[in-house]
Amino acid sequence: MKVELKAGAPPKPEFGAPCNGCGVCCALELCPLGILRFGRIAGPCPALDWDGERYVCGLLLRRTRGWSRRLVARWIAAGKGCDCRAEIDG
Repeated sequence: MKVELKAGAPPKPEFGAPCNGCGVCCALELCPLGILRFGRIAGPCPALDWDGERYVCGLLLRRTRGWSRRLVARWIAAGKGCDCRAEIDG
Protein backbone atom coordinates (compact mmCIF):
# COMPACT_ATOMS: atom_id res chain seq x y z
CA MET A 1 0.00 0.00 0.00
CA LYS A 2 1.29 3.46 -0.84
CA VAL A 3 0.78 6.29 1.63
CA GLU A 4 1.76 9.91 1.25
CA LEU A 5 2.97 11.88 4.23
CA LYS A 6 4.42 15.36 4.67
CA ALA A 7 7.98 15.73 3.38
CA GLY A 8 9.06 17.09 6.78
CA ALA A 9 7.68 14.12 8.72
CA PRO A 10 10.22 12.30 10.89
CA PRO A 11 11.51 8.99 9.51
CA LYS A 12 9.78 5.85 10.74
CA PRO A 13 11.55 4.50 13.84
CA GLU A 14 12.49 0.85 14.24
CA PHE A 15 9.80 -1.44 15.64
CA GLY A 16 9.66 -1.01 19.43
CA ALA A 17 11.57 2.30 19.43
CA PRO A 18 9.87 5.38 20.91
CA CYS A 19 7.22 6.99 18.70
CA ASN A 20 8.49 10.08 16.91
CA GLY A 21 5.29 11.11 15.13
CA CYS A 22 6.19 9.74 11.69
CA GLY A 23 2.51 8.97 10.97
CA VAL A 24 3.13 5.73 9.07
CA CYS A 25 1.09 3.48 11.38
CA CYS A 26 -2.00 5.69 11.34
CA ALA A 27 -1.73 6.35 7.61
CA LEU A 28 -1.81 2.59 7.00
CA GLU A 29 -4.59 1.48 9.35
CA LEU A 30 -6.93 2.46 12.13
CA CYS A 31 -6.28 1.62 15.77
CA PRO A 32 -9.08 -0.01 17.82
CA LEU A 33 -10.35 3.41 18.90
CA GLY A 34 -10.36 4.67 15.30
CA ILE A 35 -12.40 1.65 14.24
CA LEU A 36 -15.01 2.41 16.90
CA ARG A 37 -15.03 6.17 16.31
CA PHE A 38 -15.14 6.15 12.51
CA GLY A 39 -17.06 2.91 11.92
CA ARG A 40 -14.68 1.36 9.43
CA ILE A 41 -11.88 -1.17 9.59
CA ALA A 42 -9.60 -0.21 6.71
CA GLY A 43 -7.78 2.79 5.35
CA PRO A 44 -5.94 5.70 6.91
CA CYS A 45 -7.18 7.21 10.14
CA PRO A 46 -9.11 10.46 9.65
CA ALA A 47 -7.87 11.64 13.06
CA LEU A 48 -4.23 11.75 11.92
CA ASP A 49 -3.24 15.41 12.33
CA TRP A 50 -0.08 17.26 11.29
CA ASP A 51 1.14 19.80 13.86
CA GLY A 52 3.88 21.35 11.72
CA GLU A 53 6.66 19.07 12.94
CA ARG A 54 5.13 15.63 13.44
CA TYR A 55 1.91 13.67 13.18
CA VAL A 56 -0.32 13.44 16.24
CA CYS A 57 -3.59 11.71 17.12
CA GLY A 58 -6.50 14.12 16.83
CA LEU A 59 -8.60 11.90 19.09
CA LEU A 60 -6.06 12.28 21.88
CA LEU A 61 -5.65 16.03 21.32
CA ARG A 62 -9.38 16.59 21.74
CA ARG A 63 -9.36 14.84 25.13
CA THR A 64 -7.63 17.40 27.31
CA ARG A 65 -7.86 15.84 30.76
CA GLY A 66 -9.25 13.19 33.06
CA TRP A 67 -10.17 9.59 32.51
CA SER A 68 -11.15 10.04 28.85
CA ARG A 69 -7.65 11.24 27.95
CA ARG A 70 -6.07 8.31 29.80
CA LEU A 71 -8.44 5.89 28.09
CA VAL A 72 -7.71 7.30 24.63
CA ALA A 73 -3.96 7.18 25.30
CA ARG A 74 -4.29 3.54 26.32
CA TRP A 75 -6.36 2.59 23.27
CA ILE A 76 -3.90 4.16 20.85
CA ALA A 77 -0.94 2.67 22.79
CA ALA A 78 0.58 6.11 23.41
CA GLY A 79 4.00 5.82 25.00
CA LYS A 80 4.36 2.13 24.17
CA GLY A 81 6.77 2.49 21.26
CA CYS A 82 6.45 1.89 17.55
CA ASP A 83 4.14 -1.03 16.79
CA CYS A 84 4.22 -0.68 13.01
CA ARG A 85 6.14 -3.37 11.14
CA ALA A 86 5.76 -1.73 7.73
CA GLU A 87 8.92 -1.31 5.70
CA ILE A 88 9.47 2.08 4.11
CA ASP A 89 10.96 2.54 0.65
CA GLY A 90 13.18 5.57 0.08
